[in-house]
Amino acid sequence: MSKDLFSGHAKNYAAFRPEYPQTLYDFIYQFVEQFDNAWDCGTGNGQVARVLAKSFKQVKASDISSRQIENASTAANIEYHLSGVEQTDFASDSFDLITVGQAIHWFDREKFYTEVSRVGKLGAIIAAFGYNPVRFSPPFDEALNRFYFDVIYPYWDTERKVVEDQYQSISFPFEEIDAPDFRTNLEWSIKDLHGYITTWSAVQHFIKQNGFNPVDEFVEGIRPLWKKETESVYFPVFLRLGRINK
Repeated sequence: MSKDLFSGHAKNYAAFRPEYPQTLYDFIYQFVEQFDNAWDCGTGNGQVARVLAKSFKQVKASDISSRQIENASTAANIEYHLSGVEQTDFASDSFDLITVGQAIHWFDREKFYTEVSRVGKLGAIIAAFGYNPVRFSPPFDEALNRFYFDVIYPYWDTERKVVEDQYQSISFPFEEIDAPDFRTNLEWSIKDLHGYITTWSAVQHFIKQNGFNPVDEFVEGIRPLWKKETESVYFPVFLRLGRINK
């Protein structure tokens, strides 16, 4: 069963989580045979669904968090479903593309894969992608790594290791398609940085257990590195891509 760790801060999640680069979608789309129906699994704030809606006739987007869906992007051809991904009401052989953005590590993957094979069309594409923490400069990267491993690491759920491995350690029972690495480039203020790190589930666990936000001290420590009002940062983005053969 999927975990819901983001309902409590859904508005901040929608405001501060990075978008995926268009180059990622362009790469995925070249393998998609038809653009009728797509399913975005664990849609969260609907950021992926919103992009899919520009290319597909119909997009189904599902999440177990009603708060996330309440804060999600809307479009005439996006239909949101409050549900898990391991068992759905979708018709068999429905989808041309199934996407999972920064969420597959929360799923019961064996059940999810069975459902993917059921609802995906023959030859449909499944794309599971995610990103590693923000990067900026060597001093910043070192400071963020210390915060990640020395301050909050015990507060991560065990599923986090799957993200650190860039999904290479999980089973992926589809005809795999080799994929390059991508990156999301952003101009961020120190406030954006603070908001983003605060959305980490480990930080939320830390706050709940200790009564204060450790990001405050971290941001004060790296503030001298932020020379301008906004700085150019990036997120390393990874992808596992497969074709559904039944």
